[in-house]
Amino acid sequence: MVLKLGGSVITEKDRPETLDGPALDRAADALAGADRSRDLVVVHGGGSFGHHRADEHGVGVESGTGDAAAAFAVHGAMTTLNRFVLDRLHDRGVPALPVHPLSAAARGAGGELTLPLAQVATMLTESFVPVLHGDVVATAGEGVTVLSGDEIVVRVATDLGADRVGLCSTAPGVLDGDGEVVSRVSSLDDAALGGSDATDVTGGMAGKVRTLLSLDAPAQVFGIDGLGAFLAGESPGTLVD
Repeated sequence: MVLKLGGSVITEKDRPETLDGPALDRAADALAGADRSRDLVVVHGGGSFGHHRADEHGVGVESGTGDAAAAFAVHGAMTTLNRFVLDRLHDRGVPALPVHPLSAAARGAGGELTLPLAQVATMLTESFVPVLHGDVVATAGEGVTVLSGDEIVVRVATDLGADRVGLCSTAPGVLDGDGEVVSRVSSLDDAALGGSDATDVTGGMAGKVRTLLSLDAPAQVFGIDGLGAFLAGESPGTLVD
């Protein structure tokens, strides 16, 4: 099972590098109560940490930088947020370990992503909970570009054969034009999909759904109120298939 904690859930996304402590506590509580007999990989987004720094330095999914200081600023913001997540999980006895994509992933000249996951697979066999995050990655001809948490979710779920995928968002699911939760999305035409209101260099909800539609495993999009239900095997929010 792969779970994405949206950056907009665990940070105050319109305030640079500001954690939403109560929300992160709620998420950590839910994870601490999850069934430990099931393999779980956690991925978290950048929120007001990574997105703010990436926007500041003009780095995106398709636009890169060769400035090492800029790359380090974005990566440093993400590892800071990752440490907050890990600290909350460790406080609750969750055996979480970090996996930093900058140190493992790369993009070729054609945009193809290489992301070895042997360390993640081994962590799972040793009963750890790997925690990955959106990051910058070395990209041929571009210096570094942004690798979104959503793309990481798809790669991990595909390569490790996840049976379920969940995206915990600020919204209770994917919304239609009237702001109501759509129970199921099978194409981008099924809902009113816009970008994020705050700084987001990875495409907002439309980008998330587009990415999830490429999965073989069923994916759920839900709000933090549905996190416990998802971890318990239920299907809150919106099914994306």
